[in-house]
Amino acid sequence: MSYPPPPGLPIVDAMTPAVLVLAGPVTRDEVAGLCDAVRARLETTRARVVVCDVGGLGPPGLGTVDLLARLQLTARRVGGRIRLRDPDPALHALLDLVGLRFEVEGEPEQREPALGVEEAVEPGDPAL
Repeated sequence: MSYPPPPGLPIVDAMTPAVLVLAGPVTRDEVAGLCDAVRARLETTRARVVVCDVGGLGPPGLGTVDLLARLQLTARRVGGRIRLRDPDPALHALLDLVGLRFEVEGEPEQREPALGVEEAVEPGDPAL
């Protein structure tokens, strides 16, 4: 037996990031509209992140890189950022190749690696 969902909108925390689903090959004409969608999502929520679901974009190319760079630039201009959901490994490699870094959902935050330098103090060393 199944029950219908309760009426009304689901309860969503105000800090939950908005999601923008990017599907199919995106044309140049659609880029401005998607940038406006990112801007609107950031301006209407307190969350400073828009999650871009890129799983449906298909094989990555420079058009995809251009789209993601423009979406990130738009988000940065209004004080936010985008996070990628479900990127293709080829997209990840292409973004690395062109020098763009994006936060990816489900991956730990990237931080600077520890230098691995330890300083030892000998008993006879003068205090600095």
